[in-house]
Amino acid sequence: MIYEVELKNIYKNFGNFKASDNVSFNVEKGKLIGLLGPSGSGKTTILRMIAGLENPDSGDIFIGGRKVNNLSPGQRGIGFLFQSYALFKHMTVFDNIAFGLEVQKKSKSEIKDRVEELAELIGLKNFTSRYPLQLSGGQRQRVAFARALAPNPQLLLLDEPFAAIDAKVRQELRTWLKFTIHKLGITSIFVTHDQDEAVEVADEIIITNHGRIEQAGVPVEIYQNPKTPFVAKFIGDSVKVPDFTIFKGFDEYESHEGILRPEFLEIAANIDEMPQPMPITTEKGIVRGTYFRGSSFQIDVEVKGQILRGFRGLEQIPLHEGDNAFVFIHKIYGFDGDKTKILENAAKRNESVII
Repeated sequence: MIYEVELKNIYKNFGNFKASDNVSFNVEKGKLIGLLGPSGSGKTTILRMIAGLENPDSGDIFIGGRKVNNLSPGQRGIGFLFQSYALFKHMTVFDNIAFGLEVQKKSKSEIKDRVEELAELIGLKNFTSRYPLQLSGGQRQRVAFARALAPNPQLLLLDEPFAAIDAKVRQELRTWLKFTIHKLGITSIFVTHDQDEAVEVADEIIITNHGRIEQAGVPVEIYQNPKTPFVAKFIGDSVKVPDFTIFKGFDEYESHEGILRPEFLEIAANIDEMPQPMPITTEKGIVRGTYFRGSSFQIDVEVKGQILRGFRGLEQIPLHEGDNAFVFIHKIYGFDGDKTKILENAAKRNESVII
């Protein structure tokens, strides 16, 4: 199978810093891939090496089955979208979109047709005579997107494409970008440090850490089945538990450190709210904070000296700071060396462990 993008055993150092440490992955044609990781994890270096803006110390990069290590950025058939728009302020929207086509020495009629086509695509067909400073942030990013697409690139690379846009517009632009990329069928890779963005936009996610790939897969698989301790800690609204064996139902495991997600907890205001019959492994705790999150309340509960985080619906009995609460922990992510495993509460595994 020929992949649209393939990286094989890529190494890249900046002095003593390992930006890429044996990085290998492939991307199928038409996929929208998110490179996700914290600052300094190596994701932007990967993007720049694919674009030809950096050269790997060793390893090979293929685009459309063609090895591109020795090709310049202009020879790789790539469109690049920067987080800062990078539009030419002295040029109109039309001229900005047309820039790459003029470099290719296309005819005026070809340029006009292509610009009009893209202006329609991005919803700015009546704005082509305006200048970037006359546009909103979201509109400018759409123009930058159209400019990157104008030369019909084989591959689109996006570096933190939503970072410079305010929250409401960013949400709208995410939806628009995913729909448009899928409509065009262009293979795309974008860099982000925002996990919500990656989960919402990407068909598949590649998580980087210290120059290595921790895990790759579809968002739901990565969220539900993190393979390494780093991914378990990084993805989701997680709470680190130094010793989960302090909790009932988890005292038979050799490893102690774990991760708790809000959906792993059931927080009740009284016994009647708990599943019946109530598991004997239910804990008692004290509410240390309540936070309105729109569709639910985030509840922070202290259990045996550890603050746990869960959610309660708006229709449930309100809990307030200082209230007593009942907490049942369904499962925990436990660590076994560099692997993650899902540990179930004893009451879930043994029906006799109930009141």
